[in-house]
Amino acid sequence: MRTRTFPPTGRPLGAVGLGCSGLSPWMYAHSGPDDTEAAALLHAAVDRGVTCLDTAGVYGEGHNETLIGRTLSARRPEVFLSTKAGFVVDDLAAMTLHRDGRPAQLRAAVEASLRRLRTDAVDLCYLHRIDPDVPLEDSWGALAALVAQGKIGHLGLSDVRVRDAERAHRIHPVAAVQSELSLWARKSQPVVRWCARNGAVFAPYAPLGRGFLTGTITPHTDFAPGDVRARHPRFTRRARAANERILTVLRTVAARHAATPAQIALAWTLAQGPHVIPVPSTTRLRHLRDNIGAAALDLTPQDLAELDGAPVEGS
Repeated sequence: MRTRTFPPTGRPLGAVGLGCSGLSPWMYAHSGPDDTEAAALLHAAVDRGVTCLDTAGVYGEGHNETLIGRTLSARRPEVFLSTKAGFVVDDLAAMTLHRDGRPAQLRAAVEASLRRLRTDAVDLCYLHRIDPDVPLEDSWGALAALVAQGKIGHLGLSDVRVRDAERAHRIHPVAAVQSELSLWARKSQPVVRWCARNGAVFAPYAPLGRGFLTGTITPHTDFAPGDVRARHPRFTRRARAANERILTVLRTVAARHAATPAQIALAWTLAQGPHVIPVPSTTRLRHLRDNIGAAALDLTPQDLAELDGAPVEGS
C-alpha cells in the first residue's frame, strides 16, 4: 500500500488505516465478530500494510483495546497505535457515556489503556472530546505530562473547531485531529486545512458515511435496534432517498476507474491532502481489501469536480 508521512516524526504510515471500533460491541451492533474472526482481520490488515490502528478506551468498554493488545503484542513495532481518553461509559448496552476531562481521570484512563494494549506507550492519544466542565488547558496539560513520561508519543484532538486546536497547540503540539469527514459530511474541512498548515495529520473517521457511501444501504434497509444508525437523522428513509443522488455520482466515477463506490469515497478523502489518513471501520476481509485498494487510485480533476459538486442533503 502507498504510504503517507506522519509529520512530527517523518515515519511512513499506510495511507489507509483501520478504525477498530466495529470489532467490539459498540455503535453499529451489540455483537461484532467473535474474537477469533476479529484477530484474523487485524493480522490481515497489518499483513497488507495497514499501520494506523485506531481504538479507544470506551470501545466495548475496554474490549477493543484488550483484543488489539492480545492479538498484536508480538507485532507492536509494525503498527502505529492510537487510542483516546476523555469519555467514560455509563451503560454499554444503551451506549450512553459522558465526557470526563479531569486530569486524574485522563491519567487513569491512559494507564488502563496501556495495560489492555500490552504496551509501554501508545504512539498517539487523542482527547476524545473536550469536557466543557474542565479547562482545556488542564486536560491537555495532563496528557502532555504523560508524553513527557514516555507513555504517549504524540497528542491529538477529536471533533474540535479550529480555535480549540489553536488553543491546545499553544500548550503542546497537536500532532493529529480526528473528526468525521466524507463526501456527505464536509464541515471539518477548515480543520483539515489547519492541520496542513501546522504539520498535523487529519484522520477522518466514518469516511464511508457510516456505510452509506458504499452503495449497499438503500432507503429500505432496516437497522438492528443496537445500531446507532437506527436513530440517526441522516439515516431516516427520507434522508437516504434524498442522498441517493450522491451515490449516482459515486457510481459514475467508480465506473471510470473500474472501482467500487467505497473506493472512490475513500480516494476523495485521500485527495483532501497528503496529510490525510482515513480510518474506515470494517469487520470483513473483503471490505478491508476494498478499502486498501483505494490508496492506489488517482482521481482526476474532472472526478474531483464532479464529486465536490454532488448534491448532499444534511451535510
